[in-house]
Amino acid sequence: MSKNIIITEIENLVTTLGFLPIEINFRGDSKLQIVEVFLDNEIGVTSEDCSAVSKEINELIEQNNLIESQYRLDVSSPGVDRPLKFLAQYNKHLNRKLEIEYNHEGTTKRITGLFIELNSDELTIKEKKELYLIKFSEITKAKVLISF
Repeated sequence: MSKNIIITEIENLVTTLGFLPIEINFRGDSKLQIVEVFLDNEIGVTSEDCSAVSKEINELIEQNNLIESQYRLDVSSPGVDRPLKFLAQYNKHLNRKLEIEYNHEGTTKRITGLFIELNSDELTIKEKKELYLIKFSEITKAKVLISF
């Protein structure tokens, strides 16, 4: 079965279970396929969530014979080192420091500041004493910065 069909089936299942399918990767070879599924939601993903979703994906793969070779399935949250891709991922990062690259009037800008508000599709970022309003559609890359 083609990887695109497998990805679509897994994305549909993950969405039905109430999660955002962030990324699905295939690694390995013909002897052992490794399928990595990264999922997220608005409140955060627990290890119990990953376990439950993994069980559902395994059942989907087995019942529909989506992967004919041996495979290993890894289901996890994307972690803070991965960029934010979907608007729904932002809410849980309120009051955290973000590094954002965005397009503004034809140029790429970069800002690092405190994410203080999400209003519809517009983020408010505070950098020093300045407030910046950035539309989600203008963001090309956003990462959460962890401070200790």
